Amino acid sequence: MAISPELSALLDRVPEPAALRQLPESELQAVADAVRAEMIDAVSITGGHLG
Repeated sequence: MAISPELSALLDRVPEPAALRQLPESELQAVADAVRAEMIDAVSITGGHLG
């Protein structure tokens, strides 16, 4: 299960942690949601423990 193109585009705007400071505060929750979705997707493919 891949993340949506919208979330993927949002993550593309954050190539490194310092880039988070350039985003408006209103977008930070969406970035957190996208990172969480990507992590869950990766762990579901490779196996492992999350949490």
